[in-house]
Amino acid sequence: MTAPWITYRPELKVLDCTVRDGGLVNDHKFTDEFVRAVYEANLEAGIDYMEIGYKNSAKQFPKSDFGPWKHCDEEDVRRIVGDNNTPLKMAVMCDAGKSDWKTKVVHKNDSVLDVIRVAFYAHQVSEAVDMIHHASEHGYEVTANLMAVSTNTEAEVDQVLEEVAKSPADVIIVVDSFGSLYAEQVEILVKKYMEYAKPAGKEVGMHAHNNQQLAFANTIEAIIHGANRVDATLAGLGRGAGNCPMELLIGFLRNPKFKIRPIYEALEEQLVPMARDFDWGPHVQYNITGQLNE
Repeated sequence: MTAPWITYRPELKVLDCTVRDGGLVNDHKFTDEFVRAVYEANLEAGIDYMEIGYKNSAKQFPKSDFGPWKHCDEEDVRRIVGDNNTPLKMAVMCDAGKSDWKTKVVHKNDSVLDVIRVAFYAHQVSEAVDMIHHASEHGYEVTANLMAVSTNTEAEVDQVLEEVAKSPADVIIVVDSFGSLYAEQVEILVKKYMEYAKPAGKEVGMHAHNNQQLAFANTIEAIIHGANRVDATLAGLGRGAGNCPMELLIGFLRNPKFKIRPIYEALEEQLVPMARDFDWGPHVQYNITGQLNE
């Protein structure tokens, strides 16, 4: 019998999306001190990627109503990370229909960012493919994040994957937006994504939400079936029920490059105090929406 939960494989990489997904609980109004603390914790812990926020349209999301991590202007990102001459790669998310990507995603040579994560729903796949091409041609690593995959038919998922597989995206990510998936469904989806991704030289990732308290378990399931890019957040901070907790994921992975102590320190110094002001986690309301796939 093999032991697929023994997860040390060098190609498996972790992305922290605490500031990006977590910002959905407070309109991305994090202080510079908090964002810098998350950055330094990720750096010390050996995390591979940090998603520092969205690059969404200031027309749709006015700067008077949202914090800087909703837009991730270059000067704001550099205020935290400088030139980021470190192994930690910086990422932002661009939403189809919500970002001015043609003008705001500048060439990689002019940015401290390394990765553009293109988020879209199935009906937006045409724009998403254009966004992926634009980001890749401008020098970035690119991921394709089909959101709310649990609401799509198998035929719809196949059509999206067929189009994305032909694009220059580096990673195709299974996104359980509503926290509604169970392990068996995660297995089916990861294997399906792999069928399209592997022949095209792409990796498969997992982004789990915790409505049914399955985000960590589903992330493990995705890893077992070949996902080599996984998302997590400190204390599971994220929209609604939150995400896979970084402290659990790092405790599970056997890669000695990851260090868990900086994660615990950030939890104690940053997340515990924040929990007094903002609420997230798998409360009963989110249990219900997860079960109903809403």
